[in-house]
Formats: sequence, structure tokens, C-alpha cells
Amino acid sequence: MRASLLALALFCTLPATQARAQSLQFTNPPGLSTPTTYSHVVRAGKTLYIAGQVAADAQGKVVGTAMTDQVRQVLANLRTALASQGAGVEHIAKINIYVTDMDAFRAPEAAKIRADFFGTHKPASTLVQVVRLASPDYKVEIEAIAVLP
Repeated sequence: MRASLLALALFCTLPATQARAQSLQFTNPPGLSTPTTYSHVVRAGKTLYIAGQVAADAQGKVVGTAMTDQVRQVLANLRTALASQGAGVEHIAKINIYVTDMDAFRAPEAAKIRADFFGTHKPASTLVQVVRLASPDYKVEIEAIAVLP
């Protein structure tokens, strides 16, 4: 009985020990802007945490005023962040989408851009309308969690 309790205790603490031993890698990939207060990608083992991507180019300038233009840029930025870690859309497990205009985001043109990006891959998803994003020029922001094989 005592040996089995010891084995159980060891088994239960092993995942916590492994989690503490993981190092975090912080990356701002080429092709994305260089923020001063956060990283675009944080890697913990095989898990990627991708900061909310907005419609900004590599120089940090807003791309487009229409929701469709911004969705295209946001998804291109998301693809760049994934590719920097050898990942693709198929590795995304969860996305959180923040929009300033739900109707514009759910309009057929914008919905098609998102559908084409994800194809048959359907990650868990949350969609929330907000009053404002980091800049009043941004209409959509998408953050993601991806898992490498």
C-alpha cells in the first residue's frame, strides 16, 4: 500500500515538474511588426500562443479600411506567425476573434475569406464584438493557440 501511494504521488507530480521545466521562447517573426511591449509568438514546448493579429503590415501601418481587407491582412499575419514556427493552419486548436462590427465580419464576403483560409480545418472558436481594438482603425483581431505535432 505504501509503495503504491508513493508511486501515485510521483505520477501526479511528474506533469507539474515537466510543465515547470519547459522554457518559453518569445518571437517576433520577420514580416510582422515589432511590438515593444509583447511578442507575437510564445512557444512552450509544442504549444504556440499567437498574440492577437490585426490588419497591420510589417511596418505597423494599417492595411485597408474595409472589413474584408482587414480580415485578409489579419489572416496573412496569422499565417506568417505560424510559419515562423514551422506550423500551418492545420495546427490551430483555438482562435479568439474580436470585431468592432459583427454584421460586417459575418457578411458573406468576409465569411468566405475566413472559410477559404481554414478550409476543412475547424478549430474551436470564440467570436466577440467589442467597442474598440488597440487602434480605432482596426476592425478585427484574431489570436490563436496552435499545437505542433
